[in-house]
Amino acid sequence: MPRLSEQEQQEIIRFIEADKPLPDHYRFLLFEDRREVELVWNGKTNEVCNIVLPFQTIEQVDEPRADTPDETQSQMVLFDERGRQMKGWTNKLIWGDNKLILSSLKNGPLRAEIEAQGGLKLIYIDPPFDVGADFSRKIEIGSNAFTKRPNILEEIAYRDTWGKGADSFLAMIHERLVLMRDLLADDGTLYVHCDWRVNNYIRTALNEVFGNSSYRNTLIWKKIRVVKAQSSGFGNVHDYIFVFAKRKNIFNQVTRPQDPEYEKKFDKTDPKTKRKYQLVSLVQKGGGPPRRFNDRILAPPPGMHWIWSQERIDQALRDERIEFTSTGNPRKRQYLDESEEKTVDDLWADIFPVNSQANESCDYPTQKPEALLERIIKASSNEGDLVADFFVGSGTTAAVAEKLGRKWIATDLGKFAIHTTRKRMIGVQRQLKADGKDYRAFEILNLGKYERQHYVGVNPNLREAEQREQMKEKEAEFLELILHAYRAEKIEHFAGFHGKKSGRLVVVGPVNLPVTRLFVEEIILECRKKHITRVDILGFEFEMGLFPNVLDEARDKGIDLAPKYIPAEVFDKRAVERNQVVFHDVAFIDVTPLVTSAKKGTSPTVAVQLTDFSVFYSQDSIAAAEAALSSSKKAGSKIVVEHGHIVKLSKDGNGTFSRDFLTQHWTDWIDYWSVDFDFESKREIIRVQSPETGKWEEQWTGDYIFENEWQSFRTRKDRSLELTSVPHEFTSGRRKIAVKVVDIFGNDTMTIVEVTV
Repeated sequence: MPRLSEQEQQEIIRFIEADKPLPDHYRFLLFEDRREVELVWNGKTNEVCNIVLPFQTIEQVDEPRADTPDETQSQMVLFDERGRQMKGWTNKLIWGDNKLILSSLKNGPLRAEIEAQGGLKLIYIDPPFDVGADFSRKIEIGSNAFTKRPNILEEIAYRDTWGKGADSFLAMIHERLVLMRDLLADDGTLYVHCDWRVNNYIRTALNEVFGNSSYRNTLIWKKIRVVKAQSSGFGNVHDYIFVFAKRKNIFNQVTRPQDPEYEKKFDKTDPKTKRKYQLVSLVQKGGGPPRRFNDRILAPPPGMHWIWSQERIDQALRDERIEFTSTGNPRKRQYLDESEEKTVDDLWADIFPVNSQANESCDYPTQKPEALLERIIKASSNEGDLVADFFVGSGTTAAVAEKLGRKWIATDLGKFAIHTTRKRMIGVQRQLKADGKDYRAFEILNLGKYERQHYVGVNPNLREAEQREQMKEKEAEFLELILHAYRAEKIEHFAGFHGKKSGRLVVVGPVNLPVTRLFVEEIILECRKKHITRVDILGFEFEMGLFPNVLDEARDKGIDLAPKYIPAEVFDKRAVERNQVVFHDVAFIDVTPLVTSAKKGTSPTVAVQLTDFSVFYSQDSIAAAEAALSSSKKAGSKIVVEHGHIVKLSKDGNGTFSRDFLTQHWTDWIDYWSVDFDFESKREIIRVQSPETGKWEEQWTGDYIFENEWQSFRTRKDRSLELTSVPHEFTSGRRKIAVKVVDIFGNDTMTIVEVTV
């Protein structure tokens, strides 16, 4: 420690005795660790998450289904042979908190798999500097648009990121930057996309985490071409992309056409450009007399004449290298040809934002153009390299990486973001397959019950017996939390019931397991013994295929069972205290297997027909919406969701209300559905660390992976939906078929049917 004068020592003692903070200059006198520039915020800590949770595989997409069977192929062939699925690495789409995901990737068994691929060469992130836009969703229903608010978990992310302003944002981004740095390969590069709101914070945080010597570039992306005049300053038309390297990074020089407006200026189909070509064709050697063109007299300006020879004009027309002076005189274009390109610098004004009518548009508010990610991925990775995006949004990074032959990891907290990316990647697979290009399988992962254990406080690294003991200690606290969130009163002296609400008894399922048939049958048995007729069953997950059969069985015994999902938001005490937690009824799927008997030389087939889908969501209420509209003297309208119906309420100038039900049919709720024709053929295996040996061991979770073999979904341009799958060949015997439906809010529901062929 540096020597302090006696006066300085006495002053420090006085500050400590008075319980006052030391002046900043003492930090540099007392401690050896001196930084030229340091970012300081309230609550700053050097602690970084090191939790390792197992990844659960909830879906695997091995091959995209063929859109239309090739006429030369049998109608029974599900997949065409044009593309080829690459073996080895399976791409990862992960749903969950990226802090826990990053920590589990860095410290868990998947790290070895990442290193076997050569390490993580590139990370691009576009963190939530406008979180409200990131989590709200515009959902189209016919000619109407409904805005789905963020769920409470997404609002928690917003509050955790911005609840204390810049302090909480810096705490969020700093910890994740440290984890990303440690996860990058030695020759890896990090690109961080931001705008004027947080660019100064992020740049300083990056300097602190990576060191100023790792800085490579600040890229300026001009994303807005036309901006309204501002009364207090200049218009903001660009974003920043900071580039930092782990050590010595990969860099491939990228180029662009010399003139970004080349295509726009010389597109012969454009009326204005076409007129220019017509004008040149009228030019005569030596000028010649005035000529009439489009009802205008065209002639050289006074004192001037056109001096091009016809040969030169013809050559210019053939080369398409023509431009015009301010006087209208044609001359040979000075720009380079399209084939002659210029090295890209740090000012990117040639990439336009995603147009709402563009093919790549996903109607995602923060979507970035594929051209932007294509340039980044080409510059800082090579074919076969592994790239990642931990705020993936609409999936642009994953889509471009797949098209460019890179492997990828993509994560997001938003369930709708994961669903949007899933559909987009299936579309990319389909196109690559159709074009005869290679593609990779991808799987959808989450931290599932292990993330819930983390929220509850159970340490997954403890021995199994210790975990059970800790879980038992936490159980009472957990039940209190769930019952409080459900606004139910706690009860005693029952074997299976935990609370009561509005004349119904309440059962809370386990935190780390799905509600099983055995669990429900024990509840039914106690109902019959105690003459209980109405029960709510709350669960995080329900065994697939459990409903509606078990409900029908209970109803036959005079028992009304109502299964409801416990949302992850219950773990946010602020949401519980504000009564913001909504327990949705479990949605139901009805399907019909269509079995075709075997004919001579063929195998029997089974197709699946989707026949019904019931949901019970609510967002606002009709009564509350009418009250809000009544408070205004003006005419207006509001769209709400109540008990599984989306309703548009309108008030005219006379104060008369009308209701228009936008969801006319059960299919209006469906955005996507898919089929696994042989469920239970692939066990879900996780890797956990043995407390005794410290080695990673494989364990079967007791669940199976949903293998997505056929799917139909709505796109922005095609809102149609097939309700019957392609027939699938079967061998004789009994099979379980799993069907997954994703609704327009991005929520998954699954059911299982058994078929005997």
